[in-house]
Amino acid sequence: MNRQHLWLRLLLGCLFFNCVSQLNAQHDSLVLKNGNVIVGEIKSMDKAVVKMETAYSKSDFSIEWSGIKEIYSKGPFMVTLSDGRKINGILQSTAADKLLIIGENEQKIETSLSDIVFLKGLKEDFWSRLSASTINSAIGYTANKSMLDFYYTMVNSSQDNIATTKRTDASINYKYSLPKDWFLAASMTFLSNTEQALDLRSMGKIGAGNYIVHTNRSYWALSGGFSYNNETFTNGTENRNSTEAYAGTELNLFDIGDLSLFNSIYVYPSLTESGRLRTDFKIDIKYNLPHDFYLKTGLTLNYDNKPAVAGKESDYVLFFTIGWQW
Repeated sequence: MNRQHLWLRLLLGCLFFNCVSQLNAQHDSLVLKNGNVIVGEIKSMDKAVVKMETAYSKSDFSIEWSGIKEIYSKGPFMVTLSDGRKINGILQSTAADKLLIIGENEQKIETSLSDIVFLKGLKEDFWSRLSASTINSAIGYTANKSMLDFYYTMVNSSQDNIATTKRTDASINYKYSLPKDWFLAASMTFLSNTEQALDLRSMGKIGAGNYIVHTNRSYWALSGGFSYNNETFTNGTENRNSTEAYAGTELNLFDIGDLSLFNSIYVYPSLTESGRLRTDFKIDIKYNLPHDFYLKTGLTLNYDNKPAVAGKESDYVLFFTIGWQW
């Protein structure tokens, strides 16, 4: 066999293997309320929107969960129900809006589509569970009962006759799901902020929380625990180490027409520094415009009643953007 024939066979074999792999991946189907059927691979459902990959489109489809009548799959999913239950299993519709989840050990749970608040496709290999977004500087990994994500943002602000201010924020967050919408949470956060002479604040947190409200339109969660805070400064202030308690809440409204809102506030009373109190506040508001354009505004506020620079108790970032998404 000459070399040209060998390369030709190898090329045909690769093409055949790729086609078979693509066909095997298209194992899910959605029946919409308008009668259309979409066949492909369901990636996830979050905030009442399904992401589905198909062989005939370069981009994933985004489908409103309320527009789906039936769903069929062969692959496993991590499913969260409105009553807080977490189930790993295969989805099979039995009637319009009625669903059967076949879980581990052939456990069968009957529910409705409207009771599902979160859906994530699970694959056996590590890389298939990894997701990344360069626009938001975020990376996420989903396992059967846990989620891991990394977030990074940097803001530089300069004005005439005023020193440039820089703010860098990064975090690694881990969450483990428990029954009845309880969860365990651990995180590492890093903050550098020239406005408060903060060279680096490294904080480790561990705690637990519960979703008070958890639907496919919104969620409201409460959490609390303990944190350890280590700080270094740029103005000669001695390094600080502090053990803190923390309590916080998050509210996410993601299906109120064209408007969505995210709001969180966390309070950190120090257990080792008498009278010290820190607060982190964040609010983001987004309004969808025609043709996939959107308006977005938000505020991030950090408060420390005992800062390294007198009179710099508060630092905030206010932004307004006009964007386009695909």
